[in-house]
Amino acid sequence: MDLSLLQQQLKQGRNAPLESWHPPFCGDIPIRIDREGQWFYQQSPIGRIELVQLFSSVLQYKNDRYVLTTPVEEVAIQVDDAPFLLTNWQWHDNEHGSVLQMMTNLGTEYLISAEYPVQLQAEPGSGLLLPYLQLPRGLTAKFSRALFYQLAEQAVVQMFQGQNHFVLQSGEYQFSLGIADEST
Repeated sequence: MDLSLLQQQLKQGRNAPLESWHPPFCGDIPIRIDREGQWFYQQSPIGRIELVQLFSSVLQYKNDRYVLTTPVEEVAIQVDDAPFLLTNWQWHDNEHGSVLQMMTNLGTEYLISAEYPVQLQAEPGSGLLLPYLQLPRGLTAKFSRALFYQLAEQAVVQMFQGQNHFVLQSGEYQFSLGIADEST
């Protein structure tokens, strides 16, 4: 598939819901997202953030693979870990208390809540249980190392799901950054 043709198709249907599109699966395309959230086409970095944002707007995880879905075709891409990386955060006060707002490497913002929960998942390769933000369309965002350590400084060790965890509260939603070892 030609990358410029795919880009044109995506621009035409950028705001249409992916759930309403049922195109045929047309195989793999040489797009890869590395562990740091960097997008590549044919092993070369995609430098235009607008193009990456456009592709990410039609990315979903279904049938055990990551796919870009357009009105006329669906193609699979390779994702080494999570497709997005959480890079910034800030607290916001609202009627539910202090809520944690996260920003991805592409500038999308999410409030950690029951709607966008944090789950511990095994990191591919290492098997370490790390926090991932659960996003729409079966996607996830991994906490960057720097962001993880910044939040870990604010976490409290408490019992969570039967074990001691590093826990944070975002509004009415409580989540774990990871299991606390015996020495904490």
